[in-house]
Amino acid sequence: MTNPLLSRLRLPVVVAPMFLVSGPEMVISAARSGLVGAFPTPNCRTAQQLDEWMTQIVAETRDSDGLWAANLVTHSTNDRLADDLALVAKHKPPIVITALGSPAPAISVVHDYGGIVLADIVTIALGRKAAAAGADGLVAVSSGAGGHTGQLSPFAFVSAIREFFDGIVCVGGGISDGAGVAGAVAAGADLVYMGTRFLAAEESMAADDYKDMVVSSDATDLIVSAGVTGTPASWLIPSLLANGYDLDDLTKPATRNYGGDDVGTRWKDLWAAGQGIQAVKGREPVAAIGDQLDAEFRAAKARLAAIGG
Repeated sequence: MTNPLLSRLRLPVVVAPMFLVSGPEMVISAARSGLVGAFPTPNCRTAQQLDEWMTQIVAETRDSDGLWAANLVTHSTNDRLADDLALVAKHKPPIVITALGSPAPAISVVHDYGGIVLADIVTIALGRKAAAAGADGLVAVSSGAGGHTGQLSPFAFVSAIREFFDGIVCVGGGISDGAGVAGAVAAGADLVYMGTRFLAAEESMAADDYKDMVVSSDATDLIVSAGVTGTPASWLIPSLLANGYDLDDLTKPATRNYGGDDVGTRWKDLWAAGQGIQAVKGREPVAAIGDQLDAEFRAAKARLAAIGG
């Protein structure tokens, strides 16, 4: 059964947390548009900055119909996890999304104030582990997603999860319009992760050149490789070439690295996107994107109703 917290949403869409792209302005605009605004805590260089961001988000989303979420990296490489969790306990984001590790470290902290924990997963096996750890929901990162991506199709992934899990299911991977949202909900999802559609938004922190590349590219300009961070991710080919990568020799590093200072591991210079990239036609405010998604979603629901009638 869907958590009643989600009934506040205008649309069942999470503006996905994107490294070096999602900031307070995007989160606040998304929540005010009736969506879930989310950001990764590593976007803040210090715990003090994270405290400031969360303070601003809480103050400016208090009266909105949407929700906001903090995205925590729970992998052992995150040496700031304890500090981030302390700020989660202080500011009480309604949703916490864990990534690249078990949701277990966040669950008691978030449940103590009545929030919910969603766990990013890329395989069915990881979904079973996250469910067993007590996650309230699973984020099925599927084939077609930008950044760190999965290999299963969104529809197959949702179907497999529903065989063993009756909590919240969020799915992402190439979904970039309201019709895709309707299709995912019809297939059994409660929420849809949508990142690439918002990469070039006015509130996005992405560099201007990054936004321009997203607008001018399509799905043929993408490559999935573990050769940058050690985990498969969907990259914009032009950005890899600009940073000296040989597409025929994208060797996986010996250890996973999600945030080093050298160009080879910095997403500041290496840009990711998903297969929904063709829906991005220009720079728009988050509110305008939300309005378009809403119109497309309602039109898709009407088509489904007509077929069923």
